[in-house]
Amino acid sequence: MKRATLLATAAAAVATIAVARWWRSTRATAPSEPAPPPRHAVRHLGRGARNARLVGVGARAGRDYALHRARRVFADAATRERLDTEFEMRTAEQVADALGHMKGALMKLGQMASYLDQGLPEHVRAALAELQHNAPPMSPELAADTIRRELGADPTELFLDWDPHPIASASIGQVHRAITREGRAVAVKVQYPGVEEALAADLDNVGLLFAGMAQLFPGLEHGPLVEELRSRLREELDYRLEAANQRAFARYYDGHPTIHVPEVLDRYSTRRVLTTELAEGVRWDEMLTWDQGERDLAAETIYRFAFGSLYRLHMFNGDPHPGNYLFRPGGRVTFLDFGLVKHFSAEEIQQFEDMIVAMVIDHDPAEFRRVCERIGLLKAGTAFTDEQIVDYFGHFYEFVMHDGVCTITPEYASETVRRFFDKSGPYGEIMKAANVPPSMVIIQRINLGLYALFGEMRATGNWRRLAEEIWPFVAGPPATPMGEAIEAWRARREGAVA
Repeated sequence: MKRATLLATAAAAVATIAVARWWRSTRATAPSEPAPPPRHAVRHLGRGARNARLVGVGARAGRDYALHRARRVFADAATRERLDTEFEMRTAEQVADALGHMKGALMKLGQMASYLDQGLPEHVRAALAELQHNAPPMSPELAADTIRRELGADPTELFLDWDPHPIASASIGQVHRAITREGRAVAVKVQYPGVEEALAADLDNVGLLFAGMAQLFPGLEHGPLVEELRSRLREELDYRLEAANQRAFARYYDGHPTIHVPEVLDRYSTRRVLTTELAEGVRWDEMLTWDQGERDLAAETIYRFAFGSLYRLHMFNGDPHPGNYLFRPGGRVTFLDFGLVKHFSAEEIQQFEDMIVAMVIDHDPAEFRRVCERIGLLKAGTAFTDEQIVDYFGHFYEFVMHDGVCTITPEYASETVRRFFDKSGPYGEIMKAANVPPSMVIIQRINLGLYALFGEMRATGNWRRLAEEIWPFVAGPPATPMGEAIEAWRARREGAVA
């Protein structure tokens, strides 16, 4: 469990705090554990009840830990290792089960914990990974009731065929297969009843969490950061906004060689129901069994989607986790879930460009420092040297710094997480002085999510040339065969418009 401490503190938030408090406690007794709510009771779990459920998880883990320590006392080394593994697995399953039933923002944190840090024991990550697309679903009756309220008829009347059992379930809604009366296969995302109240309760806890983090990291202005998170997460509750985002991405990438965004069917979509074409492809775990060449192509497509959308559309899909992709050979990737999308102003995009130019292209430490101070990443006048600042922030640009083939490793991804949260490490003082401006809150999902996925894929390529092709202030030539196909696609589009 020690290997999980850093990530759990950062990503499992309140649940981990409950467990940690018990471990530090010297009390002989623990609070009684509340009974788990029925699957349909998410609407009844307010802030107090959700906190009580988390405390219950902590109490149970604490009791298990006391028993676990007693069992280890007289065990040999091999038996202790087996007992440790069993305890880690049991605790991870308990946390995953609690967060899965609670839905909302806390379940999102559990999803992040499953892929952020490669240092987590594999069996722990596997337990949490179930939250990516296999969380406990709501009952078929509740899903049908939401369809009736939103679309005015029972799903069996609206659709030629309706599968009452979801094909995926996540933090805010679950997805059902259906066939329209016109014979089209679709995916119907149905929002959980009561999840809006659950999310509001979680956001109150997030505010308290970041207020506590501000004491550990004095440079962190937690107020604007929390408000940015509140705004983005509240937007996820309105599927009409998600539909608008998805339509914008689908229009732009229509006919793209490797990027596919499913079409939205407006007739079957409302604030709490979103219907799109049913996409095909394999899930993350199966893609990881493909050969390295295919994984590299998939990573290239994801990279192009993330940064191409940022610089060409000024939009970023801020939820890059394994459950949001479907893969086909040849680097073809379908992108799912556009609820957490950040729209950037031209000024904000310019800030990203200024940082890249100073750090990567010009190698100008003094200018990079000035940019960081101007946009609010660092306060002016700190005692750090320019070289110390570049040494810290340079890690995030490491694989595009030089022209050459580079593999993004699990160790690189784990180091990225540590540079955000491990204030006891060699960069602790800079971390405590650093800030996260509101415009960069969601974009940090690249550092904390996207690179973790690339590390698991061991994604390999000449990232510098790929980046220069994408960066509009460089506009380099196609860096790969995929880039050549994209250039041809873009030329056809521009010719059609002309």
